[in-house]
Amino acid sequence: MTSVGYTYLAETLGLDALPLKRVAQVMPATRIHLAGNVLAVPAGMAPSDGNLLEQLLFALKHEGINLSLLAQVMPHIPAEQLTARFEETPSGIYLRKACFLWEAFNNTTLATKKPARGRVEPLFDPARYVTGEPQRVQRWRIDFNGLGNLNWCATVERTEKISALLNENILLRAQEFMATLPEAMIDRAIQWAYLHETRSSFAIEKETPSPDKAERFMQLLKQAQDGRPLSEDYFVGLQNNIISNVLDHAAAFRHEQNHLSNGRGALGVTYVPPPPELCRELMVELMRFANDSAQHTEPLVAAAITSFGFVFLHPFMDGNGRLSRFLIHQTLCRAGVLKNGLLLPVSVAMQHEEARYLATLQSFSRPIRDFWAVKWIDADMIELTFKGSSALYRYWDATACVEFTLDMAKRALEVELREETVFLARYDRIIRLINAQYDVRGSDLSKLVIMCLDNQGQLSLNRRKQFRYVVSDDALSFIEASTQQVLEDASGST
Repeated sequence: MTSVGYTYLAETLGLDALPLKRVAQVMPATRIHLAGNVLAVPAGMAPSDGNLLEQLLFALKHEGINLSLLAQVMPHIPAEQLTARFEETPSGIYLRKACFLWEAFNNTTLATKKPARGRVEPLFDPARYVTGEPQRVQRWRIDFNGLGNLNWCATVERTEKISALLNENILLRAQEFMATLPEAMIDRAIQWAYLHETRSSFAIEKETPSPDKAERFMQLLKQAQDGRPLSEDYFVGLQNNIISNVLDHAAAFRHEQNHLSNGRGALGVTYVPPPPELCRELMVELMRFANDSAQHTEPLVAAAITSFGFVFLHPFMDGNGRLSRFLIHQTLCRAGVLKNGLLLPVSVAMQHEEARYLATLQSFSRPIRDFWAVKWIDADMIELTFKGSSALYRYWDATACVEFTLDMAKRALEVELREETVFLARYDRIIRLINAQYDVRGSDLSKLVIMCLDNQGQLSLNRRKQFRYVVSDDALSFIEASTQQVLEDASGST
């Protein structure tokens, strides 16, 4: 079978390409159609072998926009050939897209004699992609509507799942749900969310924070409500606040190479972020996107791109993971969709879906690892050399990241937050029942009720022994009975 489109271009030109989700190939077929992960192309409809421009136009028309490959392809397309073809068909949609991208990636103007014609077309088809605010390029009658710009841009395919999750309007439902709660319950639910979001963010990194570190991160989460625009100084301040070791405090985005590893030697290196110079350049573009996206991009989509984009760039030597999850909340607050201190405990949800979180991170980190030469020198030194195109980091597929973030926001609302408010309601009812019959010290009563709720209304023999000198046996039995009654009532009402 013969490859066509993007695969042909990547193979023929030896481009630095991440694995394509779909590969276009000539196959026995009567029409162009998707068969699993293969775009089947009849021989008679395939572009001719050796004609790079025809292969390019085929890819644009049938495979969509892959900026990472397009940035590398355009220098190989002869200007004269593209110009001549455009002047034959100045209204051609894909020719106009090709001309626009050719000029952008070559930083050169095509010497065309005819103006572009036809209606203005979006670069990214909104039916196929989640798009950003359109920017008109009048010369080619094209609207650039990417999630970023041509220096750094994420691509998000409008999959069935993403479309369905966006239609659920998760953030509005969160606001509506909180509005149904008594005011005292709202405050307690929010405090629970801040506490457990902190614990889970550290737990994801296999770390048990000291009380001081936990408090620092909780205060950081509360700063998200300030809605400050992102800047290097702001990021540095955030990093310094969550890193307790003064020696690890950053003064700016990194000027040295970092990496992630899960073992010894070169084989243990699992991900290498972009070189320092490229990282700093792309952080400027990420911040521009994040600051501009509040009004123009669906908030959870913007949050996913900002959060995962940040962790993939890894601009600090330490603290990147926690800051990336903070950025979800910061983005939502800047968009004005989380008010009055409300926080969706997405890290709590992520901790419960940790394997999927790792898989989502690896959807980008694993394939890009192949473009680094890693040489182990000794226990303290690894030589890292990037052998790929900067386009691999500039233009990335955020589809899996957005889908995961939307799922976690939904779980944070429907499972984590709702379960906690249900727990609090049951807890309050049990406390009232016991206080009406017995006088038990508040701190002891709280511990016993929580233990009972966590253990289906039962206190273990060890727990009874632990409290036998401060709480009577009758009171302990009443606590069990009250808890069981509340749980039974709740079961009967569902």
